[in-house]
Amino acid sequence: MSDTHFDVIVLGAGPGGYLAAERLGHAGKKVALVEEQYLGGTCLNVGCIPTKTLLNGAKNYLHAKEASQFGVDAQGVAVNWTQMQAWKDQVVKGLVAGVAATERKAGVTVINGRGHLDAPGRVTVEGTTYTSDHVIIATGSVPAMPPLPGTQDNPALVDSTGILSLPEVPARLAIIGGGVIGVEFASLYSTLGSQVTVIEMAPEILPFMDDDLAAKARAAMKDVTFELGCRVESLDGGTVHYSKGEEKLSVEADVVLMAVGRRPATEGWGAQEAGLEINRGVVVDDTMRTNLPNVWAIGDVTGRSLLAHAAYRMAEIASANILDPAAKKRGEVMRWHTVPWAVFSIPEAAGVGLTESAAKREGRDVLVAKVPALMSGRFIAENGFKAPGEAKILVDPTTHQVLGIHVLGAYAAEMIWGAQAVLEMELTVEDLRQVVFPHPTVSEVIREAAWAVKL
Repeated sequence: MSDTHFDVIVLGAGPGGYLAAERLGHAGKKVALVEEQYLGGTCLNVGCIPTKTLLNGAKNYLHAKEASQFGVDAQGVAVNWTQMQAWKDQVVKGLVAGVAATERKAGVTVINGRGHLDAPGRVTVEGTTYTSDHVIIATGSVPAMPPLPGTQDNPALVDSTGILSLPEVPARLAIIGGGVIGVEFASLYSTLGSQVTVIEMAPEILPFMDDDLAAKARAAMKDVTFELGCRVESLDGGTVHYSKGEEKLSVEADVVLMAVGRRPATEGWGAQEAGLEINRGVVVDDTMRTNLPNVWAIGDVTGRSLLAHAAYRMAEIASANILDPAAKKRGEVMRWHTVPWAVFSIPEAAGVGLTESAAKREGRDVLVAKVPALMSGRFIAENGFKAPGEAKILVDPTTHQVLGIHVLGAYAAEMIWGAQAVLEMELTVEDLRQVVFPHPTVSEVIREAAWAVKL
């Protein structure tokens, strides 16, 4: 077989791309993984992992300051920002090396350079053309940067990449956008001592979250000032000018973070020239096929679910359908409504499925039950009696099928996979009540919520 011909070429080595390459390589396929910048993509290098590493440092700092209530007196607790940055870089370096080793073990050929899709089955990288039976597009996403007055060449303005490597913790931080990125960085820097202001256009933060839980999450972030229902008009250095109705307001900051989300990276690699259908992202069906023969798309570039774990699942589905044309019949399809979300703020929040807010907008009748996290003995033992926390469940009143589970509070992200499995398997609330939850764990709040539903 030619050195330039592969069974599958994967364009982009983020979470979806490197996992697809790994799965296909272990299945015996000859795979090329094309990456312009770094293995692991945004998530591993300048996204999920470094952010959570810094957040862990912030949580440790907070726990040390609050440890006296648990019988531990910590004196002289201080933030060593230089060491936090060094640990972040060490974590990223180690994990990137792990991805490289995994691809080698799977027999994947990593090609460094910017790939261009010339046509189905043909990709050019830095002047060399490669051919393949299949192409998987996994080019990811980029930070959105609205063209507001004052954003160009503004040294005070950073995006989600720049905010990770500031030379010091800023005294004042203004964040434009109250979604996942904005809220996580608000938690991080406010915990480390910054005066943080979040400016959000919507009436509430975290728009994918149930309104009541989002409000409780916001209330728990006591050191953050939230300006809701506001429109940013312009920037002047570190001064953000915004309006609320007819009122003109401004906030001064040392650093301004633009955190209005990300957009699929659909430009610069041949999507339009090759004839791919684009609607915000690359259009795919539930097996990740595009409108071009044997061209697949996964992850953020689809615009469907800009989450690393969603990209993982899309990678597995595309790989399964490449390996076996009958895979769809075995259930290898993307079920978008069962993709969970998680916000690694302080406190954490996570959920999956229908929200009560969405049900009301749709005029849909649902049964709802909520229980406080204080029903978990471990939650109290490790977080105290005043820590915010709650579990919420939504159930179909006729079939009793569980439609949504949402959790606010410590460890929420670690338990939401179980809630996802409930929705994936289409269990009823009676089924969920039969599940044995280990004791004492915080996950027991999901069981308590299930028993709180009035059928």
